Amino acid sequence: MRIKALANYWEKQAKATLTTEEYSFRLPVEDAAKITALAEMYPKRTKNEILGELISSALEELETSMPYIQGKQVLEHDEMGDPIFEDVGPTPRFLDLSNKYRLLIKQEQRAANS
Repeated sequence: MRIKALANYWEKQAKATLTTEEYSFRLPVEDAAKITALAEMYPKRTKNEILGELISSALEELETSMPYIQGKQVLEHDEMGDPIFEDVGPTPRFLDLSNKYRLLIKQEQRAANS
């Protein structure tokens, strides 16, 4: 979800699946004030929910802004017959590692719930 869409999302009260692990960190005063302001503006959202959703949106934007670096291998051809080359930039590694840890976290959660 794009950061621009968060306010609309907050209005709808959507919920995501959460990990059992909690993250704790300190914020600069200016950022803490902004989080508190958002919590007041959107009283259906807690500060933790706002922070989690902001982090999720920022990670999504980071993923889409990673540079594409064209490799040598042709993966397929588009509808015009032009080659589509592999991406040898950071995106494939990020996606592979993200998937690896997503699966690991899900396994840990299933084991904890058993």
